[in-house]
Amino acid sequence: MGSLNDFLVSDSVAASRTQRMEWPFAFSSMMQGGKMNFPSIALPAALALLADPIASLVDTAFIGRIGPVELAAVGVSIAVFNQVSRVAIFPLVSITTSFVAEEDASSKIDDELIIGGVKHHSELNELVLHDDTIKGANNSSFTGVSTNSVNTKIERKHIPSVSTALVIGGILGILQAIFLVFTARPILNFMGVKNDSPMLTPARQYLTLRSLGAPAVLLSLAMQGVFRGFKDTKTPLYATGSLLLARVIAVTFCITLSASMAARLGSIPMAAFQICLQVWLTSSLLADGLAVAGQTILASAFAQRDFLKAVSAASRVLQWGFILGLFLCAVLGSSLQFVSRLFTNDAGVLHVINIGIPFVVLTQPINALAFVFDGVNFGASDFAYSAYSLVMVAIVSILCLVFLSSNYGFIEYGWR
Repeated sequence: MGSLNDFLVSDSVAASRTQRMEWPFAFSSMMQGGKMNFPSIALPAALALLADPIASLVDTAFIGRIGPVELAAVGVSIAVFNQVSRVAIFPLVSITTSFVAEEDASSKIDDELIIGGVKHHSELNELVLHDDTIKGANNSSFTGVSTNSVNTKIERKHIPSVSTALVIGGILGILQAIFLVFTARPILNFMGVKNDSPMLTPARQYLTLRSLGAPAVLLSLAMQGVFRGFKDTKTPLYATGSLLLARVIAVTFCITLSASMAARLGSIPMAAFQICLQVWLTSSLLADGLAVAGQTILASAFAQRDFLKAVSAASRVLQWGFILGLFLCAVLGSSLQFVSRLFTNDAGVLHVINIGIPFVVLTQPINALAFVFDGVNFGASDFAYSAYSLVMVAIVSILCLVFLSSNYGFIEYGWR
C-alpha cells in the first residue's frame, strides 16, 4: 500500500501545481469568453435604478404644462423627498449588494469543496478496491473510507443580510412616510417656501401624497440590493451603514441646498432648476448600472480571493464608465435645448434652462466616473474611504455655494 499512497500524494501535488500554472491563462480565456459580462448585469440594474427618476421626469413634464408655480412647487417637494429617501436607501442597498454577493460567492466555494471531497473519496476508494483485488486481500487499510460516510446533502442557503435588509427597509419606509406627512409645512418653510408663497399649497400636497409610497419604494430598492448581489452579516450591515449614511447626507445636502437657493429666487428659477436637475440625475444614474455590475463582480472576486479578476474588473468598468459619460455628454449637448420644451412652454423658464445646459452637459463624464468609482469602492467593501472622501468634497462644494452666493451674487446672477 506504500506505493499507492506515494502515487496519490504525488498525483495530488502535480495536479495542484498544474492548476496554479494554468490559472492566469484560464482567467484570460474567461475574460475573452465573456464570462465576466458587465452588460448583462449593468443594463438590468440601470433600468431598475431609472424607475424613480423617470417617474419624477413624468411628473415634471405633466406639471410643467400647468404652470411655472406648480412646477417650482414640485421641484422643491422632490428635492425634499429625495433627500429624506436617499438617507435611508443608499446605505441599505449598497451594503446589501456587497454582502449578499460575498456570501453567495463564499457559499459556492464551500459547496465546491464538499462536492470535491466526495469525488476524491470515491475515486480513492475505487483505487484501493482495485489494488486489493490484485493482491487478493479481503480487507484493506482504507476500509474506513466510504462514500457513504460523506454527507453530500447541500442545505438551502441562509443569507441573514437579506431578511435584515427587508425588515429595516420596511420600518424605515413607514417612518419616512409618517415624518413627511406631519412635517411637510415646516420643512417647506425651511427650504425657502414661505407661508404666503403660491408654491406652498401645491408643494405640500405633492409631498404628502408622494410620501405615502415611501414604504413600497424602500422595500423594492432593498430587494434590488438583494438581487444585485447573491456572511452572518448583521453586524457589518449596521456598522458600515453609519459610514454610508454620512456619505449620502453629504451628497444630497448639496443638492438640497442648491434647490433651497433656487427656491428663494422665485418660481421661474426654481422651475428651471427642477428640470435641469431631473435631466442631470436621470442621465447620471445610467452610469449606476455599470457601478452595480462592477460592485457585484468585485465583491465576488474578493470573496474568492481572485485579485487578478478584481483588478481587471475595476479597470474595465472604469473605462466603460468614461465612455458612457462622453456619450451622454454628446447626446445631451445636442438635444437638451429641444427636450426642455417637453417640460414647459414658459419663455422665462426656457431662458434659464439654456443658461444651465453647459453645466448639465459638461459634468456627465465626471458624474459617470464618480458613480463607477462608488461601485468599485463598495465592491471592495471600502466604505470608509467612500464616505470620508465624499464628505470632504461636499464640504468644499457647500462652502463654495455659500461664499459665492453671499459675496458675489453668483447664484442669483446665474439663474437670472
